[in-house]
Amino acid sequence: MGEGNPPAAEKVDDMLQRSPSAPSVHVRAIITWVAIFPMAAIGMTILTIFAPTWPPVLKALVLTAFVVPTAVYLAVPRLLRIHSKMRRAPTAQRH
Repeated sequence: MGEGNPPAAEKVDDMLQRSPSAPSVHVRAIITWVAIFPMAAIGMTILTIFAPTWPPVLKALVLTAFVVPTAVYLAVPRLLRIHSKMRRAPTAQRH
């Protein structure tokens, strides 16, 4: 493998393994769903418009070939970083 910065997904994996306050498996599942659902919905709509005669299995293959890598390498790591920042943000003290 070439030298350089590791992909975003590896950075998040490292962060989750080192951090004592890593999000629970349930939070990670919800974040993953939040990343995947809009891409799947939009992708299925686009495929229905541009490839209406394709068999469902071919549509699923094309859709998942785009959605899964996009979610794993881009969307989920970004959402996990946002979640982490939100958890670390100071909360306003109530009077």
